[in-house]
Amino acid sequence: MSDRLTARQRAHLRSLAHDQDPLIHIGKEGLTDAVQQAIAEAFNTRELVTIRVLDNAPRAVRAVAEAVADGIDDAQVVRTIGGTALLYRPHPDDPEITLPDPGGE
Repeated sequence: MSDRLTARQRAHLRSLAHDQDPLIHIGKEGLTDAVQQAIAEAFNTRELVTIRVLDNAPRAVRAVAEAVADGIDDAQVVRTIGGTALLYRPHPDDPEITLPDPGGE
């Protein structure tokens, strides 16, 4: 897989996650080791994870999303909007999501 998602691939992933509620909420404690572990475990059962960064969190949603992606192999930030971040990581053995070809961007 490419290191970066194309606009077409990001749009496809956003459409798949449209109705998905945030799985993880990050509050005033910020991105702790326990939260990072919970996100890593969530990627064991799904390929798209939505994170909600609350207003009282010490870091902005983009910074949190990038920190999460940096801490988990092959995880990528698909989108951040408002206080919500969408992250994608293909399952290493049996990916369920088929990304569109990167061409035609």
